[in-house]
Amino acid sequence: MPNTNTALLILDIHDRWATLESTHTPIHELLEQHGSLPLPPYVKRNATADDTQNYQTVFASTPGAVAAPTAGLHFTTELLQALDSKGVRRAKITLHVGAGTFLPVKTENLNEHIMHEEWFHIPDETVNLVSETHRLGGRVTAIGTTTLRALESAAQSGTLAAGTGETRLFIRPGYNFRVVDRLFTNFHLPQSTLLMLVSAFAGTEAIKNAYRHAISENYRFFSYGDAMLIENKFNL
Repeated sequence: MPNTNTALLILDIHDRWATLESTHTPIHELLEQHGSLPLPPYVKRNATADDTQNYQTVFASTPGAVAAPTAGLHFTTELLQALDSKGVRRAKITLHVGAGTFLPVKTENLNEHIMHEEWFHIPDETVNLVSETHRLGGRVTAIGTTTLRALESAAQSGTLAAGTGETRLFIRPGYNFRVVDRLFTNFHLPQSTLLMLVSAFAGTEAIKNAYRHAISENYRFFSYGDAMLIENKFNL
């Protein structure tokens, strides 16, 4: 009989990150069998069976992300159908959210902050739809900061290009947005790169005002919290 024993080897550990190698059984199968749903660290409880359903977006199709892109959690099949009926056209991308998305900025100098790589894929159909939307005077709305980062990463040459790559793009005030006109996103953690991203997109004062309002009205923050729709300040 073939040897079905599986060994999980730790090849490297560096700054909280480990490189693993599995024999016989693919690592993703081991994670499914023995792991638990990786809720963000600010959710102070263990994952439940409900989380398996609720902490997953209706867009999910390709395994690889370590967390759900939280803006997508607000969408249901019924809501997507309602948007379709109003003539809103939808395009898909893939970005595998990495564990680095949870890490706060700890350096005084932002240039010293290291962004961890996240894999993305932009299909030709999405590039064509984005181009047509802008040509007809329409606006491109990104559902979540992960979508925005992937689109902007694929447009670093000046125009959006189809393909696959890895992004370390750190968007902060002063960044020139090339693709996205509006952003639908959750409220983010203090000292996070995502808070800097939305400040770059909508303007620091506008974001401060939105957060003041959210706090005064007791909005729920983070993964299972509320969301906002913001405009690119340069397109107003």
